[in-house]
Amino acid sequence: MCLAVPCRLLEVDGVRGRAEVGGATLDVRLDLLEGPRVGEYVLVHAGFALERIDEVEAEKTLALLDELGSA
Repeated sequence: MCLAVPCRLLEVDGVRGRAEVGGATLDVRLDLLEGPRVGEYVLVHAGFALERIDEVEAEKTLALLDELGSA
């Protein structure tokens, strides 16, 4: 099973970017997105931003993942 995690984009530099999730930052590839922008949420899997995700949906998913991690 694969899991893509919602991350907020902090930096965009061509096809490379920096994203944040849970206070940690990670380098991501942006090749699969058209016109990525700082501040938007993207689903990241294996270092690639796969698609954009709505901020409300991202926050719900992150809260659920946090709850599962606390169980």
